[in-house]
Amino acid sequence: MTELTKHQPTTIYIKPSTGIAALNLGDLWTYRELVFFMIWRDIKVRYKQTMLGAAWAVIQPVMMMLVFTFIFGTVAKLPTDGDIPYPIFSYTALLPWGLFVGALNQASRSLTTNQNMITKIYFPRLILPLSSVLAGLVDFAIASIILIGLMFYYKVTPAWNILWTLPLFLLLAIITALGVALWLSAINVKYRDVNYVLPFLTQFWQFATPVGYSATIISQKWQLLYSLNPMAGVVNGFRWALLGVGNGPDTALWISIGISMLVLISGLFYFRSMERTFADTI
Repeated sequence: MTELTKHQPTTIYIKPSTGIAALNLGDLWTYRELVFFMIWRDIKVRYKQTMLGAAWAVIQPVMMMLVFTFIFGTVAKLPTDGDIPYPIFSYTALLPWGLFVGALNQASRSLTTNQNMITKIYFPRLILPLSSVLAGLVDFAIASIILIGLMFYYKVTPAWNILWTLPLFLLLAIITALGVALWLSAINVKYRDVNYVLPFLTQFWQFATPVGYSATIISQKWQLLYSLNPMAGVVNGFRWALLGVGNGPDTALWISIGISMLVLISGLFYFRSMERTFADTI
């Protein structure tokens, strides 16, 4: 009897992971070499067969700065925080905004433009939008050189807290961009309307973000609602970190950070839930 009991069959129940474990974020580390390769590939392809190459990373924000300076600084005469020259004031905001828009444009199409890879081999699909977002840091670094030149020209001294606060706000910009990109890229696999909605979305979002104007011109009763825009916190944070203007880490900023984290976490879960259908749908 003891021998029979000893060899009784054991039933093993296999259940899908739940919660954070279901995201399998450890796969990103396992496939880290593929992440670096995809980032390098995106950087090389971005300006392939262009006459000006990486100079476009500087031309675009500089042209936007000149337009904003003429319309908002010269014609509308909108005030800036701390009497900062308007070209610097606007360009400081255009840096994170350019990173955000570039990430949305590239990452939202990352799955559809790599459909051959998705249908033929297995790898964590999260790598595609992630690499598109991180590749934008190269353009960000190149465009930042112009800001350094502007600060020398206008004799504006960087804020004292730039060394430890700027990386944090840069991380916040990446989190925000990645969170929105995860939603758009997953939706774009099934509904290609995203390609048509995206230009309108980014244009509307820009007007709702203090890129060309100061957030202080928004009425106090609307500040709480305004802070629900995560990019408002990113832009205001960049100006505070670089120029020392604004309120710094206030309630509105923490609300924006909370919204950014919510968008990222929900985007990760939605992306993972749709991932198994990408190969069949795309």
